[in-house]
Amino acid sequence: MRRKQVRRLFRLLSLATILLIVAMLSALATMHFAVHGREVTVPKFVGLTPAEAQANATVAGLSLDVEQRFYSPDIPPGKIMSQVPQAGTMVRRGWQVRVAESLGARRVEIPDVPSDLVVAQSPPPNASGVSVPKISVLVPAPAEAPAFVMPDFVGQPLAFVTHDIEQAGLRMGNVTTRAPSGNQPATNPVLPPTETSATMIVGQEPAAGQKVVAGTVVNFEVSR
Repeated sequence: MRRKQVRRLFRLLSLATILLIVAMLSALATMHFAVHGREVTVPKFVGLTPAEAQANATVAGLSLDVEQRFYSPDIPPGKIMSQVPQAGTMVRRGWQVRVAESLGARRVEIPDVPSDLVVAQSPPPNASGVSVPKISVLVPAPAEAPAFVMPDFVGQPLAFVTHDIEQAGLRMGNVTTRAPSGNQPATNPVLPPTETSATMIVGQEPAAGQKVVAGTVVNFEVSR
């Protein structure tokens, strides 16, 4: 009799143990689904515009925050240059991804300094505790030649224009005489001052309105 009671008690304990294990496995599965079932993969936003990144974030169930804007020599202006978390990271749906927008390369002009000379660096020399193995250097950009819009000289005497060309830092090129018969003009060297007083400009190259710089050669077509 006592042996039967022990067997019955053992069966009850075994059944209770099995039910407990099943309940624990079910709870773990439910928790895993609740936690991981709502996870999404962070897309790659680097290289996209903020509008494109925002659209992709919405599709993925994430939010996007443009936190900073920095100068970058590699990423064009108006594009995302960095993101946190990185692309491929698993996060919960609704997670906020922080990004930085590129302002493009920063151009610095330093007078009287060669363009290939490093004038600054970050981190500074002998710096310690640098977390990112990256060094940024500042190199002065070469000064751009002054530019201006090409004036319209058509209809003016060539003799008067010659002085204006020299004063503007331009150079006189070839003067082409347009034949009265309408034949193709012949290219001639610049006419002497004694012969330019009676010539009127009927064409010019570069054309009026074009952007030119000092030293540009200007060619004219004249008629007598």
